[in-house]
Amino acid sequence: MLKGLDNRLNAEVLFALRAMGHGDTLVIADTNFPADSIARQTVLGELLRMDNLTAAQVAEAVLSVLPLDTFVDDFAGRMQVVGAPSEIPQVQAEVQAAVNAAEGRPRPMVGIERFDFYERAKGAYAVIQSGERRFYGCFIFRKGVIPPEA
Repeated sequence: MLKGLDNRLNAEVLFALRAMGHGDTLVIADTNFPADSIARQTVLGELLRMDNLTAAQVAEAVLSVLPLDTFVDDFAGRMQVVGAPSEIPQVQAEVQAAVNAAEGRPRPMVGIERFDFYERAKGAYAVIQSGERRFYGCFIFRKGVIPPEA
């Protein structure tokens, strides 16, 4: 155990988050997402797991150490519901609340069409599969920067 770190973050996830640079993307996926096959195509090349956690719990833990990009509109994205792209399921509302809390203000995630989401995920730095069983619990976060101390 380490002080100051969310105990839900495991060593493999911390390694990947630390290794990511500004603009790199991270996928948080639900249990139905083709996480293993997509993860093999990412920069890291292997699937990371945070089992027994909801997508929101994974997002909270990740966002406790990962800054989100402030220079782009797609700093965070959610997989759109097929046939109802503007619908926000409860799982997505929970992750949006985690994003807002981490940012200290409302910052709406962008919607990403399902197959576009899969393609973007292949270009991510890494994929974390959560234990989320609700549909549409899939998200992409873009890493930002930590400013120098004043």
